[in-house]
Amino acid sequence: MNARERIAKALNHQEPDRVPLDIGATAVTGISVSVLSRLRLALGLDDPGDRVKIAEPYQMLGEVTDDLREALGIDTTGLVGRTNLFGFENRDWKPWNMPDGTPVLAPAAFNTEPEPNGDLLQYPEGDRSVPASGRMPQGGFYHDSIIRQEPIYESALNPEDNLEEFPPVSEADLAHFSSECDRLWAGGEYAIVANYGGTGFGDIALVPAPFLKHPKGIRDVEEWYMSTAMRRDYVHEVFRRQCETALGNLERIHAVVGDRVQVVMLTGTDFGTQRGPFLSCASYRDLFKPFHKTLNDWVHAHTAWKTFIHTCGGVLPLIPDFIDAGFDILNPVQCSAEGMEARHLKAEFGAQLTFWGGGVDTQKTLPFGTPEEVRQEVLGRLEVFAPGGGFVFNTIHNIQPRTPVENLLAMFEAIREFNG
Repeated sequence: MNARERIAKALNHQEPDRVPLDIGATAVTGISVSVLSRLRLALGLDDPGDRVKIAEPYQMLGEVTDDLREALGIDTTGLVGRTNLFGFENRDWKPWNMPDGTPVLAPAAFNTEPEPNGDLLQYPEGDRSVPASGRMPQGGFYHDSIIRQEPIYESALNPEDNLEEFPPVSEADLAHFSSECDRLWAGGEYAIVANYGGTGFGDIALVPAPFLKHPKGIRDVEEWYMSTAMRRDYVHEVFRRQCETALGNLERIHAVVGDRVQVVMLTGTDFGTQRGPFLSCASYRDLFKPFHKTLNDWVHAHTAWKTFIHTCGGVLPLIPDFIDAGFDILNPVQCSAEGMEARHLKAEFGAQLTFWGGGVDTQKTLPFGTPEEVRQEVLGRLEVFAPGGGFVFNTIHNIQPRTPVENLLAMFEAIREFNG
């Protein structure tokens, strides 16, 4: 099988010739740029001093290229928007060294000049004439959003202010999706996983809007979470209008990319903590599920795409609602969280959901375990999730900075061992 056939078979809950593998197709299945640099050196793909591109500057993820896909048997590639989470394009690359000394390539608009205290600030659209929207602390590995909350006056709250980042898709963005999909389709046999943007209701990573120069509305993280209870009518109206725009955008995007895309990531909104959901099932059904179902219904009626929900944490009580809302794929499958035991998930939901992730714990085992502990956990998860299809191997969220390369090599070797 080629990669597209392999992914398709797994998504249809049939066993492919081997377990499919995703590294880097999305911003939640990626790898730290510094770790990727060391991995490429270990695999003999780069020489010392070679520079990996920063594919996603907010989380500082590295660009996974075709030579790495071939070396490791990765089956996926990503179709993403024209601009990144800071609102500028990844282009016109310049050399820069990470705080740990790793040589990388950064986009031209990426600020590489630290503050006197060593912090690195990033600016929306790379415009330093407006307040910074992101901060990488001295010695850090990724950015935190800087909250830029204007005073809130209840009588003046306008849902339009929280809709600025969800406009109708532009001609420039349509042209980008079209040309990028053409390039990815012609460039190999990898399964295309898309994130078009604009379909994630209440994604807390987007609420502070680090890509907007002057964000209005409710932009403080704590204020937003309180608003889902205290200002539910306001939030509901934001979601309703966002959903209307998203439906139109999906229709226009599908017209230019067609069914060459196999998977679309619709939402990255987190609903879980380590100990379980942080909202009730009733709240999910009232505030989020109707809009999730509307988008899923449109996708399944008009395209061949499979839909992907990313939500961290212990979301077991919500999974039946995710299925009822029409999602095909669950990520990152955080097996260390309460209720998320791998065997139970597979037995209870394996016929209805594809598990995309869950392959190894990125909080403890992969960064802090021994290579043998990594190997055993990977083999154990493969033995649980792989039978009957409905599984794409990925780590539980992105591969984190300082993860030992020896552990990564043990992970990939265990996958090869299982696949025979």
